[in-house]
Amino acid sequence: MVIDFNHMEEVAIPEFKGGKKEIISRTFLDDINRIMVSKLEPGASIGYHLHDKGSEIIFILEGTGTALYDGKEEIVSAGMCQYCPKGHSHGLENKGEEDLVFFAVVPVQ
Repeated sequence: MVIDFNHMEEVAIPEFKGGKKEIISRTFLDDINRIMVSKLEPGASIGYHLHDKGSEIIFILEGTGTALYDGKEEIVSAGMCQYCPKGHSHGLENKGEEDLVFFAVVPVQ
């Protein structure tokens, strides 16, 4: 199955999970997973939140940022993967000067 994000509508979600500014996302959703290509402009973030029912995988495609994982900062950049297993907390912030573009997979609970 091919998922063509190039032909999906971009949706802006303000202050996602309590974050700053907005996340711009193209999302595929079925009964099993939410699969997204998203971007954060400089200064935008996804708020710190708990994954109590499932995990999340975020693969950085472009840019640099800071992931907060279980209260500790981790620098992320293109080619890196930030993984948040079930029972852990994380957030993501674009502290760079370019858009932070990433691919994410979240199981649907």
